Amino acid sequence: MSNRWQHDYRSPITDYQPPPSPIRQKSNGRTIFAAPIPTALKVQRITVSAFFFFNGFLYANWAARLPELQESLGISHSSLGTLLFILAVGAVIGMPFTGWLAFRFGSAFITKLFAIALCFTFSTIGFPSSVAVEAVIFFGIGLFNGGMDVTMNEQAVLVERMWKKPIMSSFHGLWSVGMASGAGVGALFSKTHISLPVHFITVAVVTLTCLMWAARYLIKSKPERTGNEKTFVLPTKMIAPLGFIAFCGMLSEGSVGDWSAIFMNKVIGATESFSALAFGAFAAGMTIGRFTGDYFTLHYGKKNLLIADSILAMMGMSIVLGFVSVWSTFVGFFFVGLGLATVVPLIYTTAGNAPGVSPSVGIAMATTIGYAGFFVGPPVIGYLADSFGLRTGLTFPLLLLAIMLVLIARVNFEKFKAQD
Repeated sequence: MSNRWQHDYRSPITDYQPPPSPIRQKSNGRTIFAAPIPTALKVQRITVSAFFFFNGFLYANWAARLPELQESLGISHSSLGTLLFILAVGAVIGMPFTGWLAFRFGSAFITKLFAIALCFTFSTIGFPSSVAVEAVIFFGIGLFNGGMDVTMNEQAVLVERMWKKPIMSSFHGLWSVGMASGAGVGALFSKTHISLPVHFITVAVVTLTCLMWAARYLIKSKPERTGNEKTFVLPTKMIAPLGFIAFCGMLSEGSVGDWSAIFMNKVIGATESFSALAFGAFAAGMTIGRFTGDYFTLHYGKKNLLIADSILAMMGMSIVLGFVSVWSTFVGFFFVGLGLATVVPLIYTTAGNAPGVSPSVGIAMATTIGYAGFFVGPPVIGYLADSFGLRTGLTFPLLLLAIMLVLIARVNFEKFKAQD
């Protein structure tokens, strides 16, 4: 018996069953719709998109002010790298448990729970004067953000299955819109000299208010137990290669997210408020790449798109490191964002459709390995930056991008088929 999932499609708006035939069909070379998309399904897509948007929004507000946080704590690059390492530890510890929790209690409830915990922890970032206390906060952020990452991506997989065509990249596109918006808000708060506590509390309250309203429309999934269902396992032989691709992509993505503003400030010599826009250039590239990603996935396939992504990201990082100027840095980070845009969405949707496991467990397997990239990236780059300069430190993600290209070429993506 195949691993099928039953969904509670009820919504405060309407009751419906998803159309039995594909929503999207071809007729004489033209795209038509076999049936109208139910209103409740549209609402659920918007709801899941909101969680992606505000998750990126929170992350970017924090990342945009890392230089000021580093200065307020009086710590070196390597110490900041250690804090980021602790954040990754929290994420990797929490993810396997999240897969089990989502299977046991449903991803809708666990997504809401992690959203509340993340917003509360986020609001405390700007208060500590002690590195030890800040380390505890970073661990909590990693734990809750990592858990939310797994469950909201399961929600996205469930919506994509009902939508009957690739839409995963669009969800991550909204995450990038949130990230770009958050970078702009972070730069604005920095330029107007708003304190870190006021900034982070304001953002947390706005985010939590919006997400609690949206949480009413999350999909309530109920697994059909077959007796062979595994809810808490290490990554399988089939999913492990996806995890290592995610590792390379997340390490590179996290490196740019954590260090782009600092690179612009310390290496290029821009002001702190202007340096936050380097992260915005990266976010803009990711946004464009993710909103066009579903189209390219549909027409060229996952593997071809991932190969092109790897090459583009390598080119962008080479521009950043090869030319030391404001505009080359903006252009380079933009191309890195464009190249990395669809790597994580494609790995998530592939792992979420792995045979024999629930979506949350499959995603948790891949992301547990993937988030280990945050283990390796921040401390390695921080130590290299202190010893040889930040420009040398950022050659590390460039190397990982080359490895990612090799891994993608070896994976057979045809083994992972969407389940009904």
